[in-house]
Amino acid sequence: MEIWDLYDREGRRTGETFERSFMSFKNIPDDRYHLVVDILVLHEDGTYLLTKRSDIKDVYPGYWEASAGGSALSGEEPLEAGIRELKEETGLEADSIELINISFKDTSHAMYYSYLARVSCDKDSVTLQEGETTAYKWVDKKGLLDYVDSDEAMTAHNLRYEDYINSLR
Repeated sequence: MEIWDLYDREGRRTGETFERSFMSFKNIPDDRYHLVVDILVLHEDGTYLLTKRSDIKDVYPGYWEASAGGSALSGEEPLEAGIRELKEETGLEADSIELINISFKDTSHAMYYSYLARVSCDKDSVTLQEGETTAYKWVDKKGLLDYVDSDEAMTAHNLRYEDYINSLR
């Protein structure tokens, strides 16, 4: 069982919690949000990590994505959740992590904290989390931009990283 804290539009915890289940985010009350973290991973050699989402995910099943991430657990701060999600979904630990964007999405009742994590790991040390990811690959800047511009990209992620992506162009 996963419990989320709920937040208001100003990003303040309301004191309310919500129990996660399949597609349950649709039942979060209006004007309430759960905290979600995205982590774009940049290796010291200039390549980016793409992971393939499990086919059993309730959102974007089977899609490739240019981030690790997920919902913060009750009591977690955004950075703490980002570090945990990165470790759980990839087995990686960041050398540094930088907040890139904060955004809200009313349809998913989510407040997104989007990070850029820099790593210097062995690129073959990525481990996949069962039920979350099924494959990974490292791509150079052109490969990342090709992915972002493709019909297979998760548009919502691209929007959260829009300024960063534009800086790469």
